[in-house]
Amino acid sequence: MTSMDLNADLGEGFGRWALTDDEGLLSVVTSANVACGFHAGDPATMRRVCELAAERGVAIGAQVSYRDLAGFGRRAMDVPPAELAAEVAYQIGALEVFARAAGTRVAYVKPHGALYNRVVGDEEQAAAVVDGVLLAGGALPVLGLPGSRVLERAGRAGLPVVPEAFADRAYTDGGTLVPRGQEGAVITDPEAVVARAVRLARSGATVEVRARSLCVHGDTPGAVELARRVRERLEASGVRMEPFS
Repeated sequence: MTSMDLNADLGEGFGRWALTDDEGLLSVVTSANVACGFHAGDPATMRRVCELAAERGVAIGAQVSYRDLAGFGRRAMDVPPAELAAEVAYQIGALEVFARAAGTRVAYVKPHGALYNRVVGDEEQAAAVVDGVLLAGGALPVLGLPGSRVLERAGRAGLPVVPEAFADRAYTDGGTLVPRGQEGAVITDPEAVVARAVRLARSGATVEVRARSLCVHGDTPGAVELARRVRERLEASGVRMEPFS
């Protein structure tokens, strides 16, 4: 039986504002990419999401980002490598405090937004992210786009690498994500998302390497129901849903 992880971005609120339905998504996904305060999230939110994830047996991942609350981490930034490595380690460490308090741990790292896209092809920024993971301690798996520089660097550093695919995003012919500003970049038709998820889980279609994890964005309208439909269809197709970590 094929196994697959289903991840989503959680904790993407700040203060009184909440963007993601964390409790709803945690009833469906197997891994939670938790915002660590740089693009979204705050200490109280991080603590709450970690507690809920631990209760449900959902793996916790640090979703690290450029320091960009105003732009939700989706603006291009040039951060010196040493500074970026320190900020990645800082974010992982902050989340680890709350994960341990909830009786679990940070199980992996996933870059967010502009940083995620940058480390697909930027060797220097990819190396800085990996340096930050190493600085945080432990051999944490790195979740990213198949064929990306960050997964290559992580593998060379001895870190486990986990290629992922997006059920609700369009891809270019080269296997990278279509920029969000372009028409059709985000797939909103539920049936199209579900059908793509099954194809990706079964064949690795549209990406260069078979994905070990599928992502449904937590800030997509109707994300909980969409994630639930994806999981139900995958399980009905004979795919076992479980965390990769």
